[in-house]
Amino acid sequence: MLMMMAEAQSCVLLLTMMISFTIVSANNGVFSVKYKYAGLQRSLSDLKAHDDQRQLRILAGVDLPLGGIGRPDILGLYYAKIGIGTPTKDYYVQVDTGSDIMWVNCIQCRECPKTSSLGIDLTLYNINESDTGKLVPCDQEFCYEINGGQLPGCTANMSCPYLEIYGDGSSTAGYFVKDVVQYARVSGDLKTTAANGSVIFGCGARQSGDLGSSNEEALDGILGFGKSNSSMISQLAVTGKVKKIFAHCLDGTNGGGIFVIGHVVQPKVNMTPLIPNQPHYNVNMTAVQVGHEFLSLPTDVFEAGDRKGAIIDSGTTLAYLPEMVYKPLVSKIISQQPDLKVHTVRDEYTCFQYSDSLDDGFPNVTFHFENSVILKVYPHEYLFPFEGLWCIGWQNSGVQSRDRRNMTLLGDLVLSNKLVLYDLENQAIGWTEYNCSSSIQVLDERTGTVHLVGYHYINSARSLNVPWAMLLLLLPITLLLSLVC
Repeated sequence: MLMMMAEAQSCVLLLTMMISFTIVSANNGVFSVKYKYAGLQRSLSDLKAHDDQRQLRILAGVDLPLGGIGRPDILGLYYAKIGIGTPTKDYYVQVDTGSDIMWVNCIQCRECPKTSSLGIDLTLYNINESDTGKLVPCDQEFCYEINGGQLPGCTANMSCPYLEIYGDGSSTAGYFVKDVVQYARVSGDLKTTAANGSVIFGCGARQSGDLGSSNEEALDGILGFGKSNSSMISQLAVTGKVKKIFAHCLDGTNGGGIFVIGHVVQPKVNMTPLIPNQPHYNVNMTAVQVGHEFLSLPTDVFEAGDRKGAIIDSGTTLAYLPEMVYKPLVSKIISQQPDLKVHTVRDEYTCFQYSDSLDDGFPNVTFHFENSVILKVYPHEYLFPFEGLWCIGWQNSGVQSRDRRNMTLLGDLVLSNKLVLYDLENQAIGWTEYNCSSSIQVLDERTGTVHLVGYHYINSARSLNVPWAMLLLLLPITLLLSLVC
């Protein structure tokens, strides 16, 4: 679920100040997070020199239990359970590598969902009920970094506001707080011990669209695992809590899967470099293969640069391709079965009836990337059932908004049933096909030993038919940026 980044900071600033919500006094806690930004290397070095042994004790893997499923005919999202506050309370948050900040619905929120049909209990965060909760003032450096500078009218006793707008027009607005986040540290084979770290996150006071009270498939918030300093993994890493490496293995068949922070040593993963100076996980795609044939495409469709390359995003359900890739790809798939009667569902989904084996009747689609890394997607993964039809999960990003011919966005449609490793220490990403209902091996940085981390599935109502509008929430805001500002 890609959000507005640096190119839209002026728009975010303007909209933030226009959104109406209660400004909260910060008299009960002012703190500095300057170590996160200015002089980052020096601050991290000082931290290591100050307490090297403490860091060695806590540099281990983190196991986040998962629920949900990426299939658009059932749920269309994955979520994790985390603890926040002292005493800790459980929150269920969507896992999203396309956005940065973490936020949860706040006690002041009037438009927030009160119940969820996912079989989970929703919780509103109340800073007054946590002994460790503090407000983040608007004159602190974290607030400057998030908003691209000092906010107009900011005084020391005002809280730092935030605003996120997603691709379908849904939004969340509120203010930043800092509190202890509880998580499960890997301590042995399929064993964990409780650990925690202080994290700045958003307290959602006003929601709209599919994040509001009308959303039946509601969660408590979103857990951003993006690249910026504001993400939870970046905040934990800079204090020495974790390595800036994480991986997920999303089970597209059974739901749930594996989500772990730390150095995965098994399975082995082939890596491709991240494109530098991009706000998201952009990689260089070099070719698209359908069956045994490569699509004949213009070379500039794969050029790296602003809004180019392919974006890897676990918060998006489907996969979005430039029109010049989408049309020949879908045409090649359909041509495998000349007698198909193709229907257009919901004005955008290409669907048809088919009763034989999908994998025997349709071709694999293989994406090629720098360093000879490939991503193979099978017919049973890119085709999904809907109302007695099979629908193609590939989507045309060129029709989502204006001037987006170079947008390639790969979501859970292609990421499911693969171990995907994000190595921010070395600015690379990779994947391999894997049974996400099994376990992986994670290195304990302190002892050098390797521990097993297993599959999770958080119980929920798994047989739901989610409205198609839910999928639109997962479209990237970059596709609609021209409509927002």
